[in-house]
Amino acid sequence: MNAFLGIESSLSGRRWTGPDAALERLAEGLSQRAALPLAIARILAERGVPAEQAPAFLTPKLRDLLPDPLCLRDMEPAAERLVDAATRGQRIAIFADYDVDGGSSAALLLDWLRQQGRQATLYIPDRIDEGYGPNPAAMAGLAAAHDLIICVDCGTLAHEALEAAKGTDVLVLDHHLGGETLPPALAVVNPNRADEDGSLGHLCAAAVVFLVLVQAGRILRRMGRPEPDLMAMLDLVALATVADVAPLTGVNRAFVRQGLAVMARRQRPGLVALSDIARLDGPPSSFHLGFLLGPRINAGGRVGRADLGALCLAATNPQDAGKLASELDNLNRERRAIEAAVREEALAQVEARGDSRLSWAAGDGWHPGVVGIVAARVKEATDLPSVVIGVENGIGKGSARSVPGVDLGRAIQRLATEGLLLKGGGHEMAAGLTVQADRIGAAMDRLADLLSADLASRSGTRDLRISGLLEPSGATTDMFRMLEDAGPFGQAAPAPRFAFAHQLIDSASTMGDNHLRLGFRSPGSPVIEAVAWGAMSGPLGPSLIGAKGRHFHLAGKLELSTWGGRERLRLRLDDAAPA
Repeated sequence: MNAFLGIESSLSGRRWTGPDAALERLAEGLSQRAALPLAIARILAERGVPAEQAPAFLTPKLRDLLPDPLCLRDMEPAAERLVDAATRGQRIAIFADYDVDGGSSAALLLDWLRQQGRQATLYIPDRIDEGYGPNPAAMAGLAAAHDLIICVDCGTLAHEALEAAKGTDVLVLDHHLGGETLPPALAVVNPNRADEDGSLGHLCAAAVVFLVLVQAGRILRRMGRPEPDLMAMLDLVALATVADVAPLTGVNRAFVRQGLAVMARRQRPGLVALSDIARLDGPPSSFHLGFLLGPRINAGGRVGRADLGALCLAATNPQDAGKLASELDNLNRERRAIEAAVREEALAQVEARGDSRLSWAAGDGWHPGVVGIVAARVKEATDLPSVVIGVENGIGKGSARSVPGVDLGRAIQRLATEGLLLKGGGHEMAAGLTVQADRIGAAMDRLADLLSADLASRSGTRDLRISGLLEPSGATTDMFRMLEDAGPFGQAAPAPRFAFAHQLIDSASTMGDNHLRLGFRSPGSPVIEAVAWGAMSGPLGPSLIGAKGRHFHLAGKLELSTWGGRERLRLRLDDAAPA
């Protein structure tokens, strides 16, 4: 296939590719049969949606896509025990992971119990002192004071820890890969258990919790008791789905689409406070969830108090929510400074190592709260599975991020089984590990070997996929809203990326410490703004900062922002090439 606009190597070193002739013919036919604009038809054609299914795809309804909760093993006893504890007024503890998915899952349960007139104890482990997941000391302490412990977004591999919860029932609501045996719990609801068929393996933990609450609602209905409003909780499910990089396919599309609509009503004080402090300048989108709200919620677990994110999401008082959001925002600034230093060292190690299978780095004293986000940045820079490990007292604690088509979680779990790791696990796109410092090199060599087969099947991964050409005059708010009907966009459902050919750069300036802002136009057209986040730390920003008065091909995704009550369309710039 010829390079799109003839661009074999852009400013970021990528080859641009566009829709091939077969896809264009398919899109044109779909456009005619379903009476859709060609830009929308292209997206549906890429997703493999036939014309007769186009209406249902463009308006996904949760009632049509929601699976029967009882298709998951242990669902019935889990929901029954939750309802029993709530209706009898038993003491309930929620043990959650410290990331967005864990915090959202905990907030869902706290909200549901509050609507039942019940309170629960929230316990989120300290990342540094306790590490990921349940530990024996914490579980024993909770068991001594509670009748039911619910582990969310963790617990599937915590055999020893759950064994310590003597005399107390434990429910595990999780989505991480399971082992050959289950931990000692009353119920383990997890679509990624070894004995599940994997058809719901794309769900995040908050979605699993939501299904448990759906089944709990059925039980309450049979009992003649009032049911909490589950639809109003979809904002939390949407947040967790996007922030945990779950694929936006199937029921996940409906979760996020309807969750964004709930969020737009601004009824959850914690999300309102976070949105305001992040200066969310338009209707909420999956981009805002993943890049503005998610990092702030995660900041507490990374460099501050682990429970701040969950407490903010669960807050009912706007003043309390505002204070928590402000604290999280301050911690996020601190996190960014720590991250920048670790990222620079990690990328230098990766470049020096030059491994084409795996990007990994390890360093003494690297803050364990930022290794995950640095791993994500390294993955973005190298387009390879990436692992970043912080070492303290001879023990390395690391996070790993994968690329599409490479199952990193399963490979890391195998390393743990083989004894190269002290522990490790996760899911396809993200995982965590603990390793003795003197075995890091051997473990990473073995991991690279395990990933080789998946990597060999990937082709053209550094290509930049272009959906089509667009003129500035065609970039209108009406067109943007039509495109949104094919969303939400995110993991496994990328937003359409348009190329603007032969554009005159009208202005170029930095924004904040690391971002680029451009103005561009065609002859006779108004200026369009473009923003490239983080561009000044890569080749794109420095190449364009002095480009005023020159012509470039630009590629990116459209987004809508609101300022002073006025809507305007701008381009989130991904790449550029001299025209």
